[in-house]
Amino acid sequence: MNTRKCLSVLILGLFMLPGTAAFADKDKHERDHDGDPERGDHERDDDHGHWRDRDRHHDHDDDDDRRGYGFASHDRDEFRGWYSENYRHLPPGLSRRDRLRPEQERELVIRVRFPRDLESHVVVVPADLERRLPPPPPDCERVAIGGHIVLRNRNTKVVLDIFHFE
Repeated sequence: MNTRKCLSVLILGLFMLPGTAAFADKDKHERDHDGDPERGDHERDDDHGHWRDRDRHHDHDDDDDRRGYGFASHDRDEFRGWYSENYRHLPPGLSRRDRLRPEQERELVIRVRFPRDLESHVVVVPADLERRLPPPPPDCERVAIGGHIVLRNRNTKVVLDIFHFE
């Protein structure tokens, strides 16, 4: 009877061994990606410094509208720094008099096509701010509109992210 128990435990252990190895690999993979404080809750790929949402990482579509491109925390910090240095003399598109009306602002929605009626309000992001940022992802552009910086797909005009200046 004692031999039977030992044999049963040995067989059970052999079946459990591959499972523990898989968990060890999973933990190592998570440490490799989560251990870097620069990455935070997002994974970086070769996307020019812009984040990619992990929840949408499984989507293998090459269309930038579905990739999860957006402003990284570094980009947002640069926006805030630039604004604090320039808030007394903001360029067109970012000044208080250029703010959008509430109904226009509600039209700016992430993952939705940029509203055609707002296209006439779009201005180029100031060059001194643009120099502080990494280049936008492929086929994307940053535009200023009504106190916002919008990252959108250049071809489809789908809004990928929005930063609002306070």
